[in-house]
Amino acid sequence: MSTSTEQLSDQLAATTLLRFATAGSVDDGKSTLVGRLLHDSKSVLADQLEAVEHASRSRGQEAPDLALLTDGLRAEREQGITIDVAYRYFATPRRRFILADTPGHVQYTRNMVTGASTAELAVVLVDARNGVVEQTRRHAAVAALLRVPHVVLAVNKMDLVDYRESVFAAIAEEFTTYASELGVPEITAIPISALAGDNVVEPSANMDWYGGPTVLEHLETVPVSHDLTACHARFPVQYVIRPQTAEHPDYRGYAGQIAAGAFRVGEEITVLPSGKKSTITAIDALGESVDIAWAPQSVTIRLADDIDISRGDLLAPSGDAPATSQDVEATVCHVADQPLAVGQRVLLKHTTRTVKAIVKDIPSRLTLDDLSQHPNPGQLVANDIGRVVVRTAEPLALDAYADSRRTGSFLLIDPADGTTLAAGMAGESFATTKAVAAVDEEEGWDF
Repeated sequence: MSTSTEQLSDQLAATTLLRFATAGSVDDGKSTLVGRLLHDSKSVLADQLEAVEHASRSRGQEAPDLALLTDGLRAEREQGITIDVAYRYFATPRRRFILADTPGHVQYTRNMVTGASTAELAVVLVDARNGVVEQTRRHAAVAALLRVPHVVLAVNKMDLVDYRESVFAAIAEEFTTYASELGVPEITAIPISALAGDNVVEPSANMDWYGGPTVLEHLETVPVSHDLTACHARFPVQYVIRPQTAEHPDYRGYAGQIAAGAFRVGEEITVLPSGKKSTITAIDALGESVDIAWAPQSVTIRLADDIDISRGDLLAPSGDAPATSQDVEATVCHVADQPLAVGQRVLLKHTTRTVKAIVKDIPSRLTLDDLSQHPNPGQLVANDIGRVVVRTAEPLALDAYADSRRTGSFLLIDPADGTTLAAGMAGESFATTKAVAAVDEEEGWDF
């Protein structure tokens, strides 16, 4: 089976999948918006709607509570809040969608980081009565830090402020100014009422002063780049396949999911962190040999040379291989209840590789109110965003997060109990204004 570059480009161009996440403060109406979006776009099955109607009646509500379409946990329904990330798949004739409905509470900001980490668009909701609050700013900062290319400001509950244009305009201006300072490349503001359905799927008759798209129309038409062949090609090895059977006595393949870019038979690659080189002799996908494979396909790559390769190694084109280093400078979102402190020993997980590490410095913590950097905080606590310098026991091949969201990201893990401490983005962040202090190599660290 042979696939040309032109065929690959045509297939990628035909992809119409949009991953997006919702975020916002408590009771801004995220789950109601998602429920309205699913309901009005006719993406809800009859039995699902019947179950929601039954649950709503049992709570004394006459109309179905559309938030229950995503709030599926018992604790969520009892408290009327979103706790965990709810993923939903739906489709319209124009595009397919995977949406992550994330919690609004401050203590669940870690869930928002999870939901937005793979999103190409984030919908940030604001209650028209409350305007931009601290959690709104935090979610905007997380979206900017995660390099989400498109942000929609949905000013919700416009029915409770009499659909006044002045209220919408003031909130849109404040949020747009703040998000622009964070470096968000595109911001679209839409006035809505998720409960009444205004400007969610159908245009609102109550806001004739607004001439922009509805939420669904914007989701269907926002440009999304799927040209993964333009990314730096990276293949983290997940498993080494050696069947050693009579049928395949000499088979040696390296299996995993292509993180970015494309790989071709005949291409010279470099194995990191060892730096050894070889040539791709075959690529096996779904039981067949192919000439080319691209992200996010799961494949097995065979090489011309029997070199030492194991789980955690990274394959990259020799002409575009990342540099390896034991010093990682990054911005992290701290997601654990226990603090992250200077001198703390951690595990760093990058793609399929996990290594021991030490937090050598925490140069700054972001202040959300004015986007200033608080210098040398000493530690980061739950939901803090800050800069860190980490020294690893073994070299890592990290890209800058700005170049590759997949291979520029990592997790810091507590080695004692496996708790995820922080989600990290290598390289410069959106608001770094001071240089990270040089790390003294003579401080007596043991690796």
